Amino acid sequence: MTYLRPGMTVGLLGGSFDPPHMGHVHITREALKRFGLDRVWWLVTPGNPLKKEGPAAINRRMEAARKIMQHPRVTISDFEARAGTRYTAETIEKLMQAYPGVRFVWLMGADNLTQFHLWKDWESIINSMPLGVLARPGDRISARTAKAADVYKFAQIKARDSHLLAKSEAPAWCFANVPMMNLSSSAIRASGAWIKKKKS
Repeated sequence: MTYLRPGMTVGLLGGSFDPPHMGHVHITREALKRFGLDRVWWLVTPGNPLKKEGPAAINRRMEAARKIMQHPRVTISDFEARAGTRYTAETIEKLMQAYPGVRFVWLMGADNLTQFHLWKDWESIINSMPLGVLARPGDRISARTAKAADVYKFAQIKARDSHLLAKSEAPAWCFANVPMMNLSSSAIRASGAWIKKKKS
């Protein structure tokens, strides 16, 4: 397992990364800056319970992620596959057991915040660790009016204080506006680029 010492602040960016792209790289770099993180882990999931179709093989997605996200403070991890967890809440519980004293922050794009209340045990996630939300194209207004944002309005940290998020006690969340990058994995798959790479 990757060494993390107690007191470190580590952002967790979970997803299928099918495929990983520069948008993921962009919000990772922004998260390191905005939320005062020591590290970011990409948690490449075996599959997404909210999606009907399964992603490409995890080894292929891990390899692609390592190629595109090259940063000394970013780790590409298959922790969820090794831990045998399926849902984010389960993964978080296992991570906190494996790395006691590490201050984790769950990272997500603003588009994910709009459906966050559909995640299994979503309230346990936000009550376990701070949530760092990064704006993506077209999602700012819908994210601000998301159910999770409304229920946990009392726990919101202002964007100007985003550097305090990682050291804040849960529940706490912060919505950070970042320079836009209009990329998505679904658009890349639809273009055929990901399939072509698979055949080459």
